Amino acid sequence: MIRMSTPRAAYRHPIIFTLSCRIQICVAALIFASSICSAQTAPSVPQMLTPLPAKTPAIHGPKLFGVRPESPFLYTIPATGNRPMRFSAVGLPRGLKLDASTGQITGILSQQGEFAVTLRATNHLGSSTRAFKIRVGNQIGLTPAMGWNSYNVWGAHIDASRVLAAAQAMVSSGLSQHGFTYINIDDGWQGVRGGPLDALQPEPAAFPDMHQLADQIHALGLKVGIYHTPWVTSYGRRAGGSSENPQGDWNKSMEGPRNIKVLPHAIGRYHFMTQDAQQFAQWGMDYLKYDWAPVEAPETAEMETALRTAGRDVVFSLSNNATNSLLKVVGEVAPHANSWRTNHDITDKWPTVVRNGFNQDDWASFTRPGHFNDPGMLVVGVVGWGSPHPTALTPDEQYSHISIWCLTSAPLILGNDLTKLDAFTTSLLTNDEVLDIDQDSLGKQATRVPPSATAADKLQIYAKPLDDGSWAVGLFNLGAEKATITLHWADLGIHGHQTVRDLWRQKNHGRFDSEFSAPVASHGVVLVRVIPAK
Repeated sequence: MIRMSTPRAAYRHPIIFTLSCRIQICVAALIFASSICSAQTAPSVPQMLTPLPAKTPAIHGPKLFGVRPESPFLYTIPATGNRPMRFSAVGLPRGLKLDASTGQITGILSQQGEFAVTLRATNHLGSSTRAFKIRVGNQIGLTPAMGWNSYNVWGAHIDASRVLAAAQAMVSSGLSQHGFTYINIDDGWQGVRGGPLDALQPEPAAFPDMHQLADQIHALGLKVGIYHTPWVTSYGRRAGGSSENPQGDWNKSMEGPRNIKVLPHAIGRYHFMTQDAQQFAQWGMDYLKYDWAPVEAPETAEMETALRTAGRDVVFSLSNNATNSLLKVVGEVAPHANSWRTNHDITDKWPTVVRNGFNQDDWASFTRPGHFNDPGMLVVGVVGWGSPHPTALTPDEQYSHISIWCLTSAPLILGNDLTKLDAFTTSLLTNDEVLDIDQDSLGKQATRVPPSATAADKLQIYAKPLDDGSWAVGLFNLGAEKATITLHWADLGIHGHQTVRDLWRQKNHGRFDSEFSAPVASHGVVLVRVIPAK
C-alpha cells in the first residue's frame, strides 16, 4: 500500500488541495506502473524440480566399487537423512573396517574376487539398506568419478586454502551425501623439482604441505586429486613431467607454440613420471588429471605403469581435446585410463554444451565399467576461470546439461565455487534418481534413437539400458520453440506395458502401451525411466 501525506494548510485552500491530490494520484500511478514493469522484467526464480530429501535415512552413490589388491581402501557411505546417523554393513570382507559414526570404510584387501555387501544407515526415524559390491582386481573407477575441479572457477589461481574450502563446502552443502567425492587440484600448484624422490614439488607459498592437505580432505571422508602433464611445461606455464636436461630444470623464459610437439610444450628427453607418481602416492592423491595434446598411447601407458607401481589406487583421467585424433587411437588409449576427454573445453554457453554433450555416439563402444568418455566439466553455479560469475546457462539448459552427462555415463566433475552454492544449483546436483543413471553399474553410454536420426535434428532422444532391465531416456529440445517429443517403444526394442517415471520430479507419469509423448521446453529436457510394468 502507498501512503502520501498532505500538508495540513492545503486543506484550507481548495485549489491547493485539488492540485495536491492530483499530484499524489500521478505519483502513485507512476510508482504502481514502475512496480508492474519491474515485476515483468525481473528474472524468474528457477523452478526446482528435485524434491527435498527425506529426514529418514537413504543411501546413495554407486553400487559397485573397485580396488586393487594391497591398495589402501577408502569409501565413505553417502547417505541423506537427519543426523546423528549410525552405519553398519553385512558381508564386509576381512581386511576392512567400518566407522559406525562416519560411514567411512577403510583397510586393505589382499584376495581378488567380488564381495556382496549390504550397507545400512540408521537414525531415530528409521533405517535404509543398499546392496554394494566390492570388486578386488585390476580395475578401479568402475563408475564415473563424481567430484570437483578447481580450474573452471579459479583458473590457475589456486592455493591450499581454496582447495580445503571447497572440500569443507562439499560436506557442509550435503553434496558428499549424494556421492560427490573428489576434490581435484588443477594446473597452478607446481613449483620446482626436488625432494628425496627428485619429484615435482608444490609452490611453497600456495601449498606449504601437500601431504597435510590430503590428510585434511581424507578426514572429511573425501578424496583428493592433482594435475600433471608429460610435457616439459603445462598449459599454465608450470613445470611438467619431462625435461630437456637430467636435472629436470625448466627456464620460464622459454617461449614457443602450443599444442604441438615442440618446446616448451613438447615431451622432453628426460622423463620423471615414475618419481612424480611415487610422490603423488606419498602425498595421498587419489586422482590424476593428465593434460596434453594430442593424447596418445605411449605417454598414457608410461604414466599408467608409474601409477600402478606407486602402491596406491589413482583414478587416471586424460585431457585435453584430442577429439578426432584421439578417436582414431582411442582403442589403444582406453585400456590404460579410466576416462578421457572427447571434446574441446566447455564454457557456460549453450552451444558448447550441445557440442560436447550431444555428439558422443562415435565414442559409445569404448565406454564400460572402469573406462568412460569425458565430455568435460559441469558448468553450473558460479563459474569463471579466474573471474567467478553465475553461469550463463538458463535453468532449462542446466537441466539438459546434467541430464545428457548422466545419460552418457560421463564423469560428473563440478567446476563451480562450492562456497557459493544457491538453492537451485544444490537441487540440480542432488537428485539421486538422476545421479543413479550416471552411476549405473552396467556402465553403458546412451546413444541417439532412432538410429536414422541426424545431427541437425533439433528434437533428440537419447537412451541407455540400465542394470535392472529398465531404460533411462532423455527427450531433448535443442530448438528455439517448445515442442512435443514422442518416444516409441519399438525404438528401444521393447514392447508391452511400461511404467514411465519422471526422474527430475521423482514421480510416475503412469503406464503406457507403445509410446510416450511429452511437451519439452526450448533447450529443455524430459528425463524418464521406462520400467517394464508388473
